[in-house]
Order: sequence, then structure tokens, then C-alpha cells
Amino acid sequence: MAKIIGVCNQKGGTGKTTTAINISAFFALAGERTLLIDMDPQGNATSGVGIELEQRPSIYEGLLEGKNPREIILSTSWQNLQLIPSSISLTGAEIELVHLEERENRLIRFLEMIRYDFDYIIVDAPPSLGLLTVNVLAASDSILIPIQCEYYALEGVSKLVNTIELIREHLNPQLEIEGVLLTMADFRTRLTLQVIEEVKKFFKEKTFTTIIPRNIKLAEAPSFGNPIPFYDWNCIGTKAYLNLAQEILKRKVEISFPANLVKEGR
Repeated sequence: MAKIIGVCNQKGGTGKTTTAINISAFFALAGERTLLIDMDPQGNATSGVGIELEQRPSIYEGLLEGKNPREIILSTSWQNLQLIPSSISLTGAEIELVHLEERENRLIRFLEMIRYDFDYIIVDAPPSLGLLTVNVLAASDSILIPIQCEYYALEGVSKLVNTIELIREHLNPQLEIEGVLLTMADFRTRLTLQVIEEVKKFFKEKTFTTIIPRNIKLAEAPSFGNPIPFYDWNCIGTKAYLNLAQEILKRKVEISFPANLVKEGR
């Protein structure tokens, strides 16, 4: 049965989607059957794995119209990695969900049909604390929280933590914090070191040992529709996300380069 990990932060620009894409890619490379779900109306996780946003069934039809997830899942170019895409229709989903029964539990009901088909389901939540994110929190076993190494790093995170507590109390008592991930770190600056210290003080052992550095290759990869290991195997961003995947999986990931980095059908 799949472990469901939501990647959440209501603050934009924290590396949330980059993290969802790249841990999904490394889980797949590790041999784990992985499903990436794009719940963000912006659709960046969809395009980030090389799938164009088109008029096709998406997570919107799954949540709002009860469409079977197996009719929505798309294969990516890489073995073990599949996707349920976003669509522009999600923009209005928050309003439409308000009037539906069990509106907070639409995602978990949707996923019940396919949970045994995968080892991991990674959900990229929207940058808000609306009903779409509540659905992610209600459906997830754990939440990964990326926090950018900047001045206002912890601003708003307390609201997310409070929301997680409310979800535990009313909807999902098993929900845990998988970990807090520091992103976009520039170790040349005093600010980055101060933020790291502050986050570790606040979240203690829930802070991942892995820290994601600022890296131009990580910024470039989505525009080519590639997770970072398939874009530049040797960059520091690749090594960082490999370390993060190993930290989450709690085991060393052996990857034989370049054999299992070749796209399917090539």
C-alpha cells in the first residue's frame, strides 16, 4: 500500500514543486512505483515532468466529477514514475468544492482506488491553505514542508502547523510531519546560516539533515520537462535530492549511471 506524502507550504517560492518532482524521480530510480499528483492550478509539476497542460482528464475531474483515477493517470518518460496532471480548471475548484458533501475527503476517496498500485504517492499541494490543501492534508500519511532560506522563512509556517493540528483533530489523526526541508541555501551568507539555526530550533528533529542549495541547474530543469537527475546528473542539486530521497526512504539508493537514466523507448 502506498505511503502518501503531501508537499505543502502556503508560501510561494519555497521550492515546493521542485521538491515534489525530484523526490518522485529519485523514488522511481530507486525502484519504487511512484505516482506524482499535481494539485496546484499552476500545473508546474505537470510541465516539470514533460507533460503539456492540455484538455485532458486531470485531478479536477477526479475530485469534482468522481472520474476513475486509472483513466487519468499518465505515464511519464521514465520507468516507475507516473503522473496525475493538473489543469486550469482547478482554479475554480476551491469554490466548487464548498458545495459538495465530504468536501475535505474528496482526495482520499479518489486515492483509495489506486493506493495498492503504488509504493509512494507524492502530492504537490497549491500554495494556499484552501480546500485543495485541506484535501491533501486529510489524505496524506505525512507532510513534507519546504522552507526557503530567506529572512521571512518561518512567516506563515505556524499557520500551516496549526492547520495540521486541526486536521489531526478532525479529519486525519494519523497525519505526521515527514520533515522540514531547507531550500535555496547560499552557504556564503550569514542569513542562510541564521535561518538554518532558527528552523532547527523551531522544528528540532523534524528538520531534514539534507539542505537543498541554490543551484541554477535546478532552476533550468523544469523548462526542459526533466527532473534534475535526468537533466544534469553531476550537479549539486542532483546530489542534494538524492540525499533527501535516501533520508526519506531510510536506505541507500544504488543508481547505475547512465543505464537507468535513459528515457523509456529510447
